[in-house]
Amino acid sequence: MGQITSLNWRIIGATLFSLVLVAGAFILARGIGSPPLAEASVETALLEAIATRDSNGDGLPDWQGALYGIPLDSPTTDYFNLGMTNGEAVARGLIVPKAVADIAVATSSDQSVIVDPSLPSTSPEGTLTDTFAKNFFALYVSAKQANGGVQLSQTQIDTLAGQALSSLASMVTIAPDYKSARDLTVSDSGADALKAFAASAEAVIQKNGSAANVTKSEIFYLQDVIEKGDTSALSSLVAVAKRYRDTAVGLAALPIPTELSAHTLALINQIMRSSGIASDFARVNTDPLAAMFALEQYVLVSQAANETLATIGEVYAAAGVTLPVGSPGALFLTTLNQYRIAQGTQAL
Repeated sequence: MGQITSLNWRIIGATLFSLVLVAGAFILARGIGSPPLAEASVETALLEAIATRDSNGDGLPDWQGALYGIPLDSPTTDYFNLGMTNGEAVARGLIVPKAVADIAVATSSDQSVIVDPSLPSTSPEGTLTDTFAKNFFALYVSAKQANGGVQLSQTQIDTLAGQALSSLASMVTIAPDYKSARDLTVSDSGADALKAFAASAEAVIQKNGSAANVTKSEIFYLQDVIEKGDTSALSSLVAVAKRYRDTAVGLAALPIPTELSAHTLALINQIMRSSGIASDFARVNTDPLAAMFALEQYVLVSQAANETLATIGEVYAAAGVTLPVGSPGALFLTTLNQYRIAQGTQAL
C-alpha cells in the first residue's frame, strides 16, 4: 500500500475542527442559542490544542495514532521499531492504515456514568476516536481497491476523511434529558413557595459544592491537562462531573413552585448534561474526539444554563421576593440576580 503523507493535521485538521461544530447542531436543534464568539475563545483554543496534541512526541497527533493502530497511551516514539519516529514513518509511507471492516456505532457518554481516570485504562474499542479510525480505514481500503490499487490522491483522501467524519457525526447522539416534567413534584405558588425553594436549592448546591474539592471551572481543569500536562486535573474533572450530577439529582427531588417548574426542569437537565461533558473532558487522554465533541457542547450548554438562571432570577424579581442577607436562600437569590444582570447587560 502506498504513502499516506496527506493523512496529517495539515490536511485533516480543518475537517476535524468542523466535526466538533457538527456536534453543536444537535444542541441547536433543541433551541439553545449560540454564545458570542468571544465567550468561546478558550474553548476554540483548546479544540485546536487537542487536535494537534502529541503527548509522546512521536510526530503524530494523539488521535491520529489510532489510524495506524498505535495505542493512545504508547510511551514510545518508534512503535513499529523502524529506527525513526512514528511521524517520520508515516511521512515516508512505511506505515499504512490498518483495514477494519466492522464499524461500531458510537454514542455520546451515558450521563449516569462518570469515568474515573485513576482506574486502569480500558480498551479504546468503541471510543469516538476508535470509531473514526475504523470509518476511515474501511473507506480508504474500499476506495483504493476501486482505484485499482493505485495510491489515492490528496483530494481523494481529503474526501474520505470528510466522509468518515460525517459518518461519525451521524452516529453520535446527545443523551436524552435526565428528567421530564412528569418526574418533578410541582406544588404551591407565590412568594412563600419561592422563598422555600430558594432555601432548599441553596442547601443542595452548597452541600454538593463543599463535598467536592473543586476550585475552578471544568474548562480550566481541561486546560491544565492539555497545556500543563497536569494529570491530577483529570481527577478534578471527575469531581466536577460528580458535583454536577449530585446537584441535578438533589434539585430534581425538591418540591418546585409552579412559576419555576419549566425553568427548573431545564436547569436540572442542563446541569446533568454538564456532568456528562465534564466526564468526557476526563477522557481526553484516551478518547480525544469525545473531548472535542464535549467542548462544543460545553459552550452551548453553559450559555443555555446562564440564560435559564437569569430567567429564574426574573421570576423572583417579578414576584418581589427578597430575603435578608445571611438567611437561608439569600445567597441563591443574590446569585440569580447576578445572572439576571449579566444577561441583561449582554443584551444591550
